[in-house]
Amino acid sequence: MAYRSGTYVAFYAEGKTEPDETDMKYYNLLQAWDKNKAFDFSFVNSHEKASAVRDTSKKITLENTLKERLRNSKNMILVIGKTTRLDRDWVPMEIEYAVENCKITIIAAYPGYLNIRAPQQLSLLWPTALKERIENNTAHVIHIPFREKPIIDAISQFDYNKFPNGGGLGHYNDDAYRSWGLLT
Repeated sequence: MAYRSGTYVAFYAEGKTEPDETDMKYYNLLQAWDKNKAFDFSFVNSHEKASAVRDTSKKITLENTLKERLRNSKNMILVIGKTTRLDRDWVPMEIEYAVENCKITIIAAYPGYLNIRAPQQLSLLWPTALKERIENNTAHVIHIPFREKPIIDAISQFDYNKFPNGGGLGHYNDDAYRSWGLLT
């Protein structure tokens, strides 16, 4: 079995190559936080642990590489933006493989929110693959805002051995959000 220390990041790129036009900007922000010493942020990026895949690679090669990265991961950040639910290609495969095969916690991170206290109210944003696994109780999910402190906490706390309370509807309480300055 692989050494599972990484955090896998999944996002919808909408078939575009400009990162600022897609949720790839959030993946890039995670990398920037990790490299910038002004942030108390650190994570082992599963995408940097496995071999690189060129954009011209065949779909099966890319899929196999992504699955290898997931197998080497302790958890997965799923960036859930306004268009993530529209992905019919990579995000559904990543969710399915993470839940069904790797049995890792999904950290559902929502850009544009200060706190997430009722995740079911965001269900219209969920990709079908996530929604189905939340409804059938196979997914372990912590729903958080895409903010530095909740992401740090979730990465360090939840993995394939420790799941959030609440099954697929896990979320932090008001005290946690107050401690991070995200709720007054």
